[in-house]
Amino acid sequence: MNTPETTISDQTVLVTGGGGFVGSHLADALVGENTVRVLDDFSNGSRENVPAAATVVEGDIRNPETLQAATDGVDLIFHEAAMVSVPESIAKPSACTRVNHAAVVDLLECARREDARFVFASSTAVYGDPEYLPLDEEHPTEPVSPYGIDKLAADQYVRAACDLYGVETVALRYFNIYGPRQTGGEYAGVIAAFLEQAAAGESLTVHGSGSQTRDFVHVRDVVRANLAAATTDAVGEAFNVGTGESVSVAGLANDVQALTGDRVDVVHTDARDGDIEHNVADTTKASEELGFEAEVAFDEGLRDLIESRVEPRA
Repeated sequence: MNTPETTISDQTVLVTGGGGFVGSHLADALVGENTVRVLDDFSNGSRENVPAAATVVEGDIRNPETLQAATDGVDLIFHEAAMVSVPESIAKPSACTRVNHAAVVDLLECARREDARFVFASSTAVYGDPEYLPLDEEHPTEPVSPYGIDKLAADQYVRAACDLYGVETVALRYFNIYGPRQTGGEYAGVIAAFLEQAAAGESLTVHGSGSQTRDFVHVRDVVRANLAAATTDAVGEAFNVGTGESVSVAGLANDVQALTGDRVDVVHTDARDGDIEHNVADTTKASEELGFEAEVAFDEGLRDLIESRVEPRA
């Protein structure tokens, strides 16, 4: 797959979490035409993910002095740094609030000081249990986890900053992102977890029945959505970033089995607290107002990812 072409040039850009999954792909798309800074403490991300042409500011987004130094003179901020796991947020709610809510307010103040545009990585978790599907941006917001609660509070702050202070802001409500550089582990997204298990020859672990459905959007498309948000006139708004199509977790496990030559079994464990049963994005608003539509077909994206990470059994 080709790297998405940037529509941004001659800007000084900060990418928080730029050593992580989404942030590093975004930094890749911006370097060359822009002066790019990456702010990361590398507790989850990796220096190897950061493009060589980017300047690294190593530090914690919870530190106001670090934020001020990282944002000095910037034109554009992409805020990708976060505690990204629902289970971890349940285990560590205070830490989640400091990272996913309080730090966002501090960073918005920096954007206000610098008169910088602010593009925020929000989440489908702000909606909670769906009252209807697909989820549009007017759906009630009733999050069911500390992660979702903090993302909603930050989402609201981001949009209010446009009305109150004139900061050009856009909140992007990500659905389930997958792609290269996504890591596995205890708190991984389901695709990353399945691929790590398959690569190790372990059984794929499905939490609950596997009837849960998700809208899986490729990181390449998420980068495109961010670039669109950086240039849109539709500021002070929130937009879903998804495909509008859903895949069941059980179906995903079957796909991974088939694409890896049936080298692994599937086992079921207890459902996880805070998990939503079903979600899929209504992408109408993003298409009409942001000019964004996902382009990477799920079967194509999954096949490419498996070929790069899992050796099929002979």
